[in-house]
Amino acid sequence: MKLHVDVVSAEGQIYSGSASMVFVAAEMGEVGIAPRHAPLLTRIRPGQVRIQQDGKDEETFFVSGGILEVQPHLVTVMADTAERAADIDEAAAEKAKQRAEEAMSNAEDRVDMARAQAELAEAAARLNMVKKLRSGH
Repeated sequence: MKLHVDVVSAEGQIYSGSASMVFVAAEMGEVGIAPRHAPLLTRIRPGQVRIQQDGKDEETFFVSGGILEVQPHLVTVMADTAERAADIDEAAAEKAKQRAEEAMSNAEDRVDMARAQAELAEAAARLNMVKKLRSGH
């Protein structure tokens, strides 16, 4: 049995295809989704979406957050932003993390601090993912 998987963002469709298993960084932790999974609707946090296909290399994407909808044979990841893991620039991810850390140290109120913390979480997740991919883990 297979799942149909769609990964979409504001920029458009990033991926559409079949899968034997999908892993998503959901709000409550990583979720593994196989065919005939119970319906689920949850927020996702910055992190990776991994799509496994029988006999093919695993597809990996970075998402900055969004919504995950699961039906028995359909998985839809509606991401704020999404990009293929292979396209992530490690140096740019490191700079984004440094900018977020600076914004936290310069925050003048709770709103600035919350925004900076969200940016730092996204930047750290992106950087962590690219480092894992580069090291082969």
